[in-house]
Amino acid sequence: MEAMNLLDVNGLFTSYGRIPMLMNVSVALSEGCACCVLGANGAGKSTLVKAILGMVKADQGSIFYKGQDITAWPTNKRIAAGIQVASAATGTFTKMSVETNLKLGAYNINDPKLLAERLEEIYASFPVLKQRLNQKAGTLSGGERTMLAIARAVINKPSLLIMDEPSLGLAPIVVDEVFRIVRRLNQNEKITIMLVEQNAKKALAVSHAGYIIQKGQIIFSGDTETLKNSEFLENPVM
Repeated sequence: MEAMNLLDVNGLFTSYGRIPMLMNVSVALSEGCACCVLGANGAGKSTLVKAILGMVKADQGSIFYKGQDITAWPTNKRIAAGIQVASAATGTFTKMSVETNLKLGAYNINDPKLLAERLEEIYASFPVLKQRLNQKAGTLSGGERTMLAIARAVINKPSLLIMDEPSLGLAPIVVDEVFRIVRRLNQNEKITIMLVEQNAKKALAVSHAGYIIQKGQIIFSGDTETLKNSEFLENPVM
């Protein structure tokens, strides 16, 4: 019997008012894989993320997670089921301390001992955050805020982690560190990752499969080796 995918987006159509945004988009993630979704600004990447989270309504199509149809589920139910998003732009409370941000991320951990254990795991994985515990998130550097957003998303050990433009606006040396973290979370922590990115070279280096989205449509899907040699990456829109 063929293994069930962790996530299946099937023939998804969405719109903002009368403006179509996603058109017949299908994406599949097997458990334990790292998959990248590549595309330029305005291609539809963020809309896809919001649709998976339930923040954008599906006009047509379906979304299955762990074999369940979650197309009509509210966002909070999807998050509680193990879908988390890490976004430096929206993933931190800027006026709160790093420690408070992390504890808010662990909102569903009611056991103090377990919470302490999870925090220690985070500090071991992200030592810079341990050095900044009492610092307000809004005063962190861009790279540190990205680390905090990722840490907040993984403290609950999600089944699916969607990383939304983790390299955006970061210095090259910080980008390298971010992608090392992506690889570690996938390979060592066994977290299934959807990596939504513009940096095709870095994203493909840590992914098993990839999709290219353009003007709201998937124009390529396949394994990363095929995608690396694809003419689509030479397209100026990328």
